[in-house]
Amino acid sequence: MRTFFLLFLTVFFLNSCKTIRNENENKNKTIFKSVQIDTLFQDNISIRAIAIDGNKIWYAANGSRFGFYDMQKKIRNERRIANDSLKLEFRSIVQTPKNIFMLSVANPALLYKVSKKNWATTLVYQENNEKVFYDSMQFWNEKEGIAIGDPVEDCLSIIITRDGGNTWNKIPSSKLPEIIEGEAAFAASNTNIVIKGNNVWIVSGGKKSRVFHSADKGNNWDVFATPIIQGKTMTGIFTADFYDSKNGFVAGGDYELPNQNFGNKAITSDGGKTWKLIAENEGFGYASCVQYIPGSDGKSLVSVGASGLYYSYDGGKSWKQLAVDPNIFTIRFINNHTAIAAGKDKMIRIQFFK
Repeated sequence: MRTFFLLFLTVFFLNSCKTIRNENENKNKTIFKSVQIDTLFQDNISIRAIAIDGNKIWYAANGSRFGFYDMQKKIRNERRIANDSLKLEFRSIVQTPKNIFMLSVANPALLYKVSKKNWATTLVYQENNEKVFYDSMQFWNEKEGIAIGDPVEDCLSIIITRDGGNTWNKIPSSKLPEIIEGEAAFAASNTNIVIKGNNVWIVSGGKKSRVFHSADKGNNWDVFATPIIQGKTMTGIFTADFYDSKNGFVAGGDYELPNQNFGNKAITSDGGKTWKLIAENEGFGYASCVQYIPGSDGKSLVSVGASGLYYSYDGGKSWKQLAVDPNIFTIRFINNHTAIAAGKDKMIRIQFFK
């Protein structure tokens, strides 16, 4: 009887400690329950790439258009790239302290540097090939940047700058992992590339959906398999984000079956070497952009896509829909409770509330 009583006290004590710990963890979590959405501007436009620059939100769009919205002055300033009769489709944009860089997707691929000071525009890279299609661009710092595109040979197309974007060089196929036939990338939200420190991750989709990783700014590469749904042209990873060098999240799915919410979300805790499916048959379907919320210790994420705006406070295990709009393509946070998003015909501000 005494032994049973001691065992009972031990189990009771352990369960009590676990309950108190869970309660304390929940108290320390910021759990959002609603959002307020304000339209910054509306237009006949498609925006899949934005960059936060203090009070300015730069965007690159279709119809050779780009510009910024000034959050403080509440004004919009837009330009068009003049290039004969070409109507360029920009789906990548990056800002550095002095310049904006934009990359058009299809043949010919054109990468422009635009001065923030006077809008002076310089073509810094051009690639002509019927297979060319560039998907995403990011910078490690103001000198070093990377852009990636679909394969024109037997590997992804990867170009790198080391001089602040003035010149770009393509990595030879001999130095890159081979792709599988039918493997490519998606220009959904400028989130095919994620950079943390010297690391860079690139995600692919199509007939094969994998993660390419370099720990030394693109000099050496490894490639890792994922369990994300794949095998068709429009399946795979469409978007990725990393909270730090170890913890990351990928999402996507089947573009042709936008409500299918299995095989479309996966997490890693070892820097992308291994991935595990999460929230199967729960939450959103096809997603075009996923982002970690700053300052959330890697626990809070949002996604946008065909299912609308979804939010998770537990690392992606569970999801709550906070808005139903299927026409938001890309999203970035300006602080831990405010994000800017854009998509079909608009740019919006999203404020998250407890």
